[in-house]
Amino acid sequence: MTANSQFISVKALQALMRRGLTSSLSQRRYQRSWSQTLLDGDVTKRVFDISFSLFILIFFSPLYLILGLLIAVSSPGPIFYIQERAGKNFKKFGCIKFRTMVHNADEVLESMMANSPQMRAEFEDNFKLRDDPRITWIGKFLRLTSLDEFPQFWNVLKGNMSVVGPRPLVPEELCKYGNRIDKVLTIRPGITGLWQVSGRNDIPYPQRVQIDVYYVNYRNWLMDLWVMIKTIEVVVFPRNNGAY
Repeated sequence: MTANSQFISVKALQALMRRGLTSSLSQRRYQRSWSQTLLDGDVTKRVFDISFSLFILIFFSPLYLILGLLIAVSSPGPIFYIQERAGKNFKKFGCIKFRTMVHNADEVLESMMANSPQMRAEFEDNFKLRDDPRITWIGKFLRLTSLDEFPQFWNVLKGNMSVVGPRPLVPEELCKYGNRIDKVLTIRPGITGLWQVSGRNDIPYPQRVQIDVYYVNYRNWLMDLWVMIKTIEVVVFPRNNGAY
C-alpha cells in the first residue's frame, strides 16, 4: 500500500495542513476556554500517558511474554533492542523495542553498505532498507503489526516518550529537519503519531518532516484520539502499511 492509499492520504494531509495554517490566525484571536486548555494541556496528556501505558503493559503482559519467547527462539541474542533517540529538548534516551534483527545487525549493515552503493544511498535517505536481510522471521511480523514498539510503553512511563507524538528520531536524522527540529523537539516523541498512520516509510522524507511539524503546531486531544484509533486498525489489520 502506498502513502496515497493509506488511512490518510498525503493529499488529504496537505489539505488538512493548509486549513490548519489558514485558520490558525483567526483561532489565536480568541482566548481558549478553560476546559479546552485542560484537555490539551501537558499535565493532562502526561496523566493519560501514564494511565494508558500501565493498562497496556498489565493487560497485555501475556502477549508480551509470548512475543519475548518467540524472539528468543528465532535467533541468538537479547529480546530487546535499545537505540539512542533524541527526545524533548534534545535530551537523548534509550528507545526500547523488541529485537527484530539478527544480533550483529549493525556490523552486517556496515558490510552490506560497503559492498552496495545503492543500499548505502537508500539507507542514508530513509534510515531504513525496504528489503532488509537482517530482519528475522518474527521480526517481519512485529514490524508489520508495529508490535516491535510495544516495549516503548516503558519509555512513556519513564517520561522519555508520549503515547502520541512526533517520530522519535535517531541523532543522525536531526539535520534533515533543518531549523524545524527546534520546534519538533519541544515535546516528547510518540510511540505512534500522524506519520505512523499515514503511510510510514512509503512517505517521502520531506513529507514526514511536515507531518511532525504540523502535529506539534496543532495537536489536541481529538487528534490524539483519532491517531490512536487508526493505530489500532494498523495493528489489528496490518495489510501493507508502509512498515518495514
